[in-house]
Amino acid sequence: MFDWTQIDTVLLDMDGTLLDLHFDNHFWLEYVPKRYAELHGLSLEAATRELMQRYKQVEGTLDWYCVDYWSQELALDIPLLKTEVEHLIAVHPHVIDFLECLGTAGKSRVLVTNAHQKALQLKMGKTRLGAYLDQVISAHDIGLPKENPAFWERLQQVVHFSPERCLFIDDSLPVLRSARDFGITNLLCMLQPDARQPVREISEFPALQHFQPLLQDLGC
Repeated sequence: MFDWTQIDTVLLDMDGTLLDLHFDNHFWLEYVPKRYAELHGLSLEAATRELMQRYKQVEGTLDWYCVDYWSQELALDIPLLKTEVEHLIAVHPHVIDFLECLGTAGKSRVLVTNAHQKALQLKMGKTRLGAYLDQVISAHDIGLPKENPAFWERLQQVVHFSPERCLFIDDSLPVLRSARDFGITNLLCMLQPDARQPVREISEFPALQHFQPLLQDLGC
């Protein structure tokens, strides 16, 4: 799929790319509404309706990804609630093999996530993925979400990658478009971020359901 002799750095999203998005979907769409309803004496339907509206207001901003923001807004201890369902955190198939293969091939493996540092710490502790990564960057350290084209300029100052010689893998179309606008030429979209949801149809970017074809591509 890619000319690996022309790729030095692989930028990798976390949720929906390396990790199954089911954890996040369940947490924000089911578990938080349930606990919010209990706290405020609402029906589950009313709580869900209110939260969906509040989510939409900040979608695509750093606040949407910030557990401290939601803890304050909802009067819920979001980091604590995440630990209550942390058993759902799971690594997608072939991820470890792919990361190991990249390391053997001498490629720099950089996690680039919108996830807040507290969520990142929980997931890295649960999955131990950090052992297979050369660098971990949270958008909250950068000060902008990946959806913002200026994010990539700031990231480049930290990671020192060449847009022409890196591969970026994500499951979000708005994020991939932002990376494309910045000038990253090698882009890959994951077709099944949530393993319990159907495989998506994506034609805008090269796309894969899982990493097995890339292992073959790399000769692993």
